[in-house]
Amino acid sequence: MADGIRRLRSSFVNWYLIEDRTRLAAVDAGPRPGLAELEATLAALGRSPRELVAIVLTHAHVDHIGFAEAARRRFGTAVYVPEGDAGLARHPLLRLRSERLLVPYLRNASARSLVVAMVRTGAIRPRALRSFETYRDGETLELVPGAPRALATPGHTAGHMALHLPDRDVLFSGDALVTVDPLTGRTGPRRVGLGFTQDADDAARSLDAVAATGAGTLLPGHGDPWTGGAVEAARLAAGCAAANAETLGAGVFDARRAEELAEEVRVEEISTHNVRQPAIDFKQ
Repeated sequence: MADGIRRLRSSFVNWYLIEDRTRLAAVDAGPRPGLAELEATLAALGRSPRELVAIVLTHAHVDHIGFAEAARRRFGTAVYVPEGDAGLARHPLLRLRSERLLVPYLRNASARSLVVAMVRTGAIRPRALRSFETYRDGETLELVPGAPRALATPGHTAGHMALHLPDRDVLFSGDALVTVDPLTGRTGPRRVGLGFTQDADDAARSLDAVAATGAGTLLPGHGDPWTGGAVEAARLAAGCAAANAETLGAGVFDARRAEELAEEVRVEEISTHNVRQPAIDFKQ
């Protein structure tokens, strides 16, 4: 990791804390819409929720906006949303768009597990953001601990941003570049599958923006940190996209099989609902 940055893993998604002596900022807000996870996390770190002065969202998908609205209401935390995702933040389900339907991905165990996790964490019932500040490409968020610089990386969503901390040689890549695709289970630097990608062409071009930062460490929305540099990560991600060519075909899917898979998800959800998994996995 890097000095003053902590990775928190909530179920299937990462979120991060940037620390200084008296203030904290979160990069993304996990999938859980309540405050229990946030309060438990900060208590374990010996910090107060009142020290969380900012939540900066890389994008407004439901697995990243989690506790943002609740923290704003309870603690007065400022929430920052990419300008191009403002509509999605206000209507996270209504405005959701992707190049391909999610259903075909349910052939993959990882996608089925993802659906179950979204049900269990409450991510499918997100709290829309009612009040927030927007930020744009190239802007340095001076009031946020670490003063991250925004880098437009659209494609995953229309307004997706990566956040660069040049002095710490770190790039929060959000879902523009991940090291685990939650839809396929494939690992290594890559883009997220088209079931969660709004514009594949934009997503491909955004890899160039990631590479141009030259950051030594990438902190993705899904998967482990990448310490092999932004240039190599972007090169590998581009290669994965070309090699995989989305083997699911053009989204054609047998309706009966879809119903069977949906039933499998419900069964898995029921059979595992009493299994306790740690909500937080601290990693330095």
